[in-house]
Amino acid sequence: MDKLTPEQRHINMQHIRSKDTSIEHTLRKALWKKGFRYRKNYKELPGKPDIVFTKYRIAIFCDSEFFHGKDWDELKKQLQRGNNPDFWIAKIQKNIERDNLVNAELNGMGWTVLRFWGKDIKKNLSECVKAVEEAVFEIKIETEYENV
Repeated sequence: MDKLTPEQRHINMQHIRSKDTSIEHTLRKALWKKGFRYRKNYKELPGKPDIVFTKYRIAIFCDSEFFHGKDWDELKKQLQRGNNPDFWIAKIQKNIERDNLVNAELNGMGWTVLRFWGKDIKKNLSECVKAVEEAVFEIKIETEYENV
């Protein structure tokens, strides 16, 4: 059950940002430090990826566990016991479906899509950066091979 009053919950929800979140900022800062240059919240692509490498056609999304439905079966059970379960279950299911559609659309356009969970960015930042480095490396190798 929710330990906050409806007014407190409303205030909390109002302060949740859709861009420039702490997890995005953390990953962007680490990538910048490694020498990567990127676009942020790139409106020209479906889903407005949080970080985009246009040169390598890589789109990166930094997803929060709650709003993007990590461990969806367990989260769904928790939501069913909470306040307004119909709204939250429908909202998160729609987010999951939209994420899948965006991934498919970007892949169809020839983009590589990377999605990182917020906790992974916070706890395993170096692994997330390594995944980006590997994706860039693979695309560089493919490009060189095609040009030979």
